[in-house]
Formats: sequence, structure tokens, C-alpha cells
Amino acid sequence: MTIWLTGQGVVGQRLIQQCSSQKISLTNPRRDPLPDVHPGDIVVLAYPGRHRAVVEHAGQQGASVIVLADDLNDTQQLFELDALFTSQQSSLVVGAAMSPGLSGLIARHLAGRLHRVDELHIAMHGTAGPACARVHHRSLRGHAPGLMDGEWKEFHGGSGRELCWFPEPIGAVDCYRAESPLPILLHRAFPEARRISSRRSATRRDRLTARLPMLRPPHAEGGVGALRVEVRGATTDGARETLVMGIAELVGSASAAVVAAMITELTNEGLPTGVVIPGAKELPTHRLLHHVQGHGVRIQEFTGQPSD
Repeated sequence: MTIWLTGQGVVGQRLIQQCSSQKISLTNPRRDPLPDVHPGDIVVLAYPGRHRAVVEHAGQQGASVIVLADDLNDTQQLFELDALFTSQQSSLVVGAAMSPGLSGLIARHLAGRLHRVDELHIAMHGTAGPACARVHHRSLRGHAPGLMDGEWKEFHGGSGRELCWFPEPIGAVDCYRAESPLPILLHRAFPEARRISSRRSATRRDRLTARLPMLRPPHAEGGVGALRVEVRGATTDGARETLVMGIAELVGSASAAVVAAMITELTNEGLPTGVVIPGAKELPTHRLLHHVQGHGVRIQEFTGQPSD
């Protein structure tokens, strides 16, 4: 079995460090986008943009694929490959980063404490490398899907300001709707939810310049990022409950930890065949979170009580 890594940006470099004991073959998405894979191989696509052709090629060869998933239209096209990967007895993991990815795993963990899940609200702060920063920039001028009372609505990127509290040292940050496949992925994992929203942090300048080219080159790597996962629902006695968890971590490191966790489970044949969405009920969520934490990601819970 060979692990193929396409894209050696911040997430790719972190993944190489976290999977140092495994054989990883590197390919360039521009020069060699279609690696010569074999049945049982694992292909990791750690670069932005469209992936349908590469994923379909790998699936036809019997390999499993892990996609970080940052493009809304591309993600919806990947769902169409479920039958292909199922017939090949391989897996296509769609959305294996900090968000989507870890956000879905944490949401499933919290959902296990509730009798019924009604609402999922995700907020994210920060970016990994330059490619991630460009995606963030574009997302603020795109169309942001959201589920409201069971109906899909499309909002303008950069709208819907909300003050979101993240784990320290990030604290409170203004977040806005942004184009992301996350609500679509969460709805497939939690079809019972009536409300699903996704927001990203942004400054006033981010919003004002979203429709323009980036005014300056992005940083080689963003600082400490953060994730907030809020799940609302009801307990067995009908009482309303709101549960909140999150992380404060370098986005590239957290994303790589999720990919590494998926690789571990694929190696051990712990994931179902076909399209796999982090947060889906049939996944070994507790094992995956254990793997993620083993790579140094500390998951925190908001309890409403001051820490000692």
C-alpha cells in the first residue's frame, strides 16, 4: 500500500511530519495530477480547486481518496462517485480538514449526548497557508448555503454578522456567512437537523475587499486558528440543551491531524466504502477523535464555569 500526497502546502508538510513512519509518495498537482495508483492505495488531495477527474481516476483503479473539500460545486460532484467507490470496495472521504472535517467529528460526538439534534452552528477562525487564505478571500464574495427550518436558503458571503467565542487565546471574533460546502456535508451526516449554519471570521477590510483581487500576498502560514462547534437539541425528557466544543490550534496542523486519522482508519479498514463524510453516524467517531488528539490537537468544551 502506498500513500500518495498531492499538494505540499502547509497541510501537506504537516501531514508528512505526522505520518513520518509511513511511506508517502509525493506528486505535483500541476505536473502529475493523476498518480499511477493501485488497489489499496490511499490518495490525499491537499490542494484547493476541482478534484472530480483525479478522484474518479483513482476510484477506477481501486484506490481510496481523501479530499479536504473547499469548493462547493466540486464537493457536490464528488457525491456522484459513491457508486463507483462502493463497487471498488474503497472509500472516498469528502471534507477532511479542520472545517469541514474536525467540525463534523466534534458535532457527532456532541450529538451522542442528545436525544434529538435540531441545530448545528459552526464557526471557524484563521487559515493554513496561502492557498487557504485565497479560498477564504473568495468565500466572502460567494453564495453561502444555509438550512433554515428545513429549507435551504442562499445568503451573500460576508453577511450575517455574529460575535462568536472561541477557545483562548482567540476569544471573541466577528464571524460572517461564507461560501463553503460544510452545510451540505453536515446535512448529509445529520439529516434530522432543521437549522445548519457555517461562518468564518473576517475583518472589515476582508469584507470590503472580497470582490477585489487580494491587495497583498498572503502569509506563508496563518497564526493560531480556532474552531467552534455548537449543537442544539433536546434530551430524553424534552429539555432543550446547547453543547459547545472547539479548538485553538494552527489550522494546518489541525487539518493534517484529521487527514492522518483518516489514513489510520483506512489502513485498518475501519471506514465504510463509498462516500465517507466526517460526522456520519456509521463512522468510528470516538476512534477518529482519539487519533486527532494523539497528534496534539486539544479539544476543549465550553461548560459555563470559569477554569481554575
